[in-house]
Amino acid sequence: MLVAVIAGVAIAVFAAVVAARAARQEASREARAVVAAAAGETAAAIKAAQLEAAASTTALETAARSEALALRTEGDEALAKREQAIDRREDQLARAQAAAAARLDAVDQRADQVDADQREIQSRRDRAQNLERDAQSKLHSGRGEMEKRAGVKISEMVQAMGQSLLDTARARAAAELRAVDQQAADPAHDREAKRVMEIGGARYHHHYLTERAVNNLRIGPDLVSLLLDREGAMHGALQRVGGIQLLVNDDKNAIRLDGLDGVGKEMVRRAIGRLIKKPETVDDARKDPDAWATKARAHLDQEIRSLGKRAFQMLEIQRPHPEIVELVGALNFRTSYTQNQWWHAVESSYLAGMMAAELGLDEKLARRATLMHDIGKALTHKIEGSHAVIGADIARRLGEPELIANAIGAHHADEPCNSVYAYLVAASDAMSGARPGARRELAEGFTAKVEDLERIGMSRRGVVDAHAVHGGRELRVYVREGTVDDLGVVEMSSDIAKQIAEEMTFPGQIKVTVIRAFEASATAS
Repeated sequence: MLVAVIAGVAIAVFAAVVAARAARQEASREARAVVAAAAGETAAAIKAAQLEAAASTTALETAARSEALALRTEGDEALAKREQAIDRREDQLARAQAAAAARLDAVDQRADQVDADQREIQSRRDRAQNLERDAQSKLHSGRGEMEKRAGVKISEMVQAMGQSLLDTARARAAAELRAVDQQAADPAHDREAKRVMEIGGARYHHHYLTERAVNNLRIGPDLVSLLLDREGAMHGALQRVGGIQLLVNDDKNAIRLDGLDGVGKEMVRRAIGRLIKKPETVDDARKDPDAWATKARAHLDQEIRSLGKRAFQMLEIQRPHPEIVELVGALNFRTSYTQNQWWHAVESSYLAGMMAAELGLDEKLARRATLMHDIGKALTHKIEGSHAVIGADIARRLGEPELIANAIGAHHADEPCNSVYAYLVAASDAMSGARPGARRELAEGFTAKVEDLERIGMSRRGVVDAHAVHGGRELRVYVREGTVDDLGVVEMSSDIAKQIAEEMTFPGQIKVTVIRAFEASATAS
């Protein structure tokens, strides 16, 4: 039984060993199969990789060849373009060199021609000098022969002929002057002049009240204190911008506008009036007084320009230089014996235009000259001299024709009249000023002014008589010839003018004329 068991066990062990060996052989076969399969796959992968690498290499080589070919093509094209540009530049350079050579040849030929011309000119100059010397020689010899035959020197003959021509010219001028005087004295001419002036005066009608410049402003103590506050900042700003003085009275409730600039006075009046009517503007004036005063002046300047443009538009004449337009507008704030000078200029222009039309002259030219005849009055507070002379100088400087400038300068006889328009300007100016109610001056004031002028004129040694003429605008002083010499006449006129300026107050200017008269007397028996 045991043997059988052992035999069974041995058989079982042998069977297990055989089974295990068979399993190992089967596993070995499977492993070899797997290895063989893996080797095959590896070989296939290697082959595929080799093929892919070969394809990539071929593609890279192809791309590199294509890129190299493209770069070479671009290089060849750029090189061809550069070669073409170089060829064109060489062609241009060749043409420029050819042109330069041609110009150089032309210059050389021109230089040769100029040299030849200069030699010809020098030769002609030499011949001309020789001819001139021959002519001078013949002239001297002929003059000597003429003087010898005539028995009179050439200089004496020329002097005699010149004196004869001068006497003839003087006689002709005297005859023409007598003819003019006779014509002027002809009642027909006087009637015609009056007719023309009456037509102009009757056709134009404009009524306006005489104006008085208000220089004393009663503004109250509060506003005076405001002006003087902060060391008088607003007071000083108004004086600087307006160009006038603001004098405060002792009661500190009123101010006086002292100065000759009408525009500056109007600016100050408007600025203070605005403070009274609009108290809310006081803060702005306190913060920046100069800006506040400058703004008030700017508003007034704009109105002045508008007034100047309006005058030329009303008269239908072309505008002149903007500076003249502003001067015409500034006349609205200038008065002469209470007459508004802007309206005076417009009125005079209408009158001059109507008289020019009646006489067959240029109506617009007469209006233009007359409208500008008093522009100098807008500057008499800045420039010394006659307003007529100042206006004429401004007109000439700003391009106005000489005819208009002379009409401006001659309307008060400061210049001689060189055209009929100058007489028209003077006549229309006198008509507008002499119109009933246009101007106003107290008789006692005018009488005192005339008396003061004549008193100052008679106060000098050697004075025979003194007369105030042209409404007190000129003082004529007559002196004895034996007492005062020419230099004394000049010194006397300056001294009298200086004394008048120191002792008297007057608008505009006063001309002083000292006349040294020669008197001759004889007795018939």
